[in-house]
Amino acid sequence: MTISKKKFAFWIVSVILLGCVIGINIDQQYIRVKITTPQEFFTAIKNLPNQEKNSDYGIFEQAWNSIKSQYVKQPVSDKALFYGAMNGLVDGLGDPYSSYFNPVDNKKFKDEMSGSFEGIGIEIGIKDKHITVIAPLPDTPAAKAGLKAGDIIATIDNQSTNNMSLDEAASKIRGKKGTQVEIGIVRDNEDKIIKLTIVRDKIKIQSVLFEMKNNDVAYIRVSHFNGDTFWDVNDLTKKILLNKPKGLILDLRNNPGGYLDVGVDITGLWTGERIITFSQDAQNQTQEYQAQTSAVFNNIKTVVLVNGGSASASEIMAGALQDYKLATLIGEKTFGKGSVQELIPLNDGSAIKLTVAHWFTPNKRAINEVGIQPDIEVKITDKDLEEKKDPQLDKALELLK
Repeated sequence: MTISKKKFAFWIVSVILLGCVIGINIDQQYIRVKITTPQEFFTAIKNLPNQEKNSDYGIFEQAWNSIKSQYVKQPVSDKALFYGAMNGLVDGLGDPYSSYFNPVDNKKFKDEMSGSFEGIGIEIGIKDKHITVIAPLPDTPAAKAGLKAGDIIATIDNQSTNNMSLDEAASKIRGKKGTQVEIGIVRDNEDKIIKLTIVRDKIKIQSVLFEMKNNDVAYIRVSHFNGDTFWDVNDLTKKILLNKPKGLILDLRNNPGGYLDVGVDITGLWTGERIITFSQDAQNQTQEYQAQTSAVFNNIKTVVLVNGGSASASEIMAGALQDYKLATLIGEKTFGKGSVQELIPLNDGSAIKLTVAHWFTPNKRAINEVGIQPDIEVKITDKDLEEKKDPQLDKALELLK
């Protein structure tokens, strides 16, 4: 998942909790209304122009009042109903990557993006309408249990994931350190469900690993683009340049993404201040993204390793380096997560994660549901894994001899 810290221009009907100002856009007329009670919200809606287009709000008020007066367990909390309405508002989009976070869930989400949370350590997405493992994070309970990129999650604690939202599945998988969760997976289009019991732990994402291979090839693995990833990579630049490597391997396998601007600035270590990606929103407006970094690696022969677990920001990075012919891509086709999510904070500490645009490479190649095809395709078999072989890395080292 890629989260942009930069703001996008878009229209949205916002219903914020009691005691704040809301903005409502109807037919491009933007109206600011002070709301202190649910009834004032209903009244404001009724007074909007072109009311015949908004008659469903009367049904919403009718449902609200029926619940408040007739639900068997009274009293009914206004806050609980508002949170439920906000969930429904975003769920109505039918987009697996858009969601509403109440204040508690929003804090959990921010903790995860900052690099520390409790769970099993996987990133999940939707592929072919199934909840799918994008990537297990390295050295986590998920990776140690044998979960793989591309595994379909069929059950969570014996509950089917059919019709389950992405965020509901994530919520069920997360949990306190020391507790267990049973994940039922389907692998390689088989009908058989493999059940794995995994003990949750505190997940600390160490997003950057560096070593010299064969004494003359620099190897950087970036497993996630979180808040401190750019500085971790930037700190390595001097060490790498002093080693005068024959080549450089950038390993983005099983990297599910993270912050857009982190990925853009790391890409700039090869491209300099060129366009890394651009987005296109609902109004077909485009926005270009350029790195703010110097091209310190542009003269070093580079190979990028990718696979089906490389998604979002890592696809943007791989696509840009491929377009500018600054790297050779080796491995397997990437996941194809090329949509833009904006995290929109609301006044009560909750937030909306909303898909607002799609990404394209500098050469205007689409990423969403397409992915990035490597220049040299090399697959890793189950036998390779059993024998702890890495033919993709071996091919990269061979190319950099």
